[in-house]
Amino acid sequence: MLDVRRLRLLRDLARLGTIAAVAKVHTYTPSAVSQQLAALEREAGVPLLERSGRRVVLTSAGSVLAKHAETVLSALEEAGAAVAAAGDELAGPFRIGAFPTAVRTLLPGALVTLGRDHPGLELMVTEVDPADAPEGLRDGRLDVALVHDYDVLPTPPGQGLEESPLLEETVFLAGVGFDSIRSTKDSAWIAGTPGTVCHAVTLQLCHSAGFSPRIRHYADDFAAVLALVAAGQGVSLVPQLAAADPPPGVRLLPLDARRRTRIAHRPGAAQHPAVVAFSEAVRASTAAYLTD
Repeated sequence: MLDVRRLRLLRDLARLGTIAAVAKVHTYTPSAVSQQLAALEREAGVPLLERSGRRVVLTSAGSVLAKHAETVLSALEEAGAAVAAAGDELAGPFRIGAFPTAVRTLLPGALVTLGRDHPGLELMVTEVDPADAPEGLRDGRLDVALVHDYDVLPTPPGQGLEESPLLEETVFLAGVGFDSIRSTKDSAWIAGTPGTVCHAVTLQLCHSAGFSPRIRHYADDFAAVLALVAAGQGVSLVPQLAAADPPPGVRLLPLDARRRTRIAHRPGAAQHPAVVAFSEAVRASTAAYLTD
């Protein structure tokens, strides 16, 4: 019998490419991951890994098993959803990941609804950058997440998640006296910290305008970003959810770019009653927020 936890490690090795990366995601040591994969090889009865220089790669049998692992893990999610649906009420921990502006604007109303309609759910919210949310979902630290990308910098395929659209927002250039991104070529910029989606989209939009931004400040909270803009410290990009009440003197120029928010969960979990309840609640909360 193949161990499901070891299948998950093999699946992640196929996706991440190195033992070290798998170990980091699962907070194991590389040695522990290697031992678990060696045990999986013994269970399978065929070699699953082989050396390629200083790295290990999947054999043809390993690649086949990694693909089947996705199917197995999805089937387990579907089984868990079916069992939960057969119960009398929703109960237990339900872990939600969301980026900061969604936590501040979209989630509060949804949490009120979920708490009222399903008091047995233990709602647990974690603020997380969309770049990190997929790992949280795949390794079970999150049950559902609000993630986003930008139409000018779409999320690459191969995330291994199921998603449904929630919201599209206008992206604004926040500054004073500018009529385009190109006109900010000689200005200081305020950007998200490196590694975040917001940082990457700042680079993308500036490069598309023909220059590299001169980043002076790094800030991930849009209230802080707008305060820095108001203090004359530079220009920045701000999505619609964060642009409702800009400080005096800050001009918001709409750009031909959109931030796209989606509800994400593991494959097979779409019909889990907690995921369904969350999706309904956050859609209603989003509609209410946008009409206020």
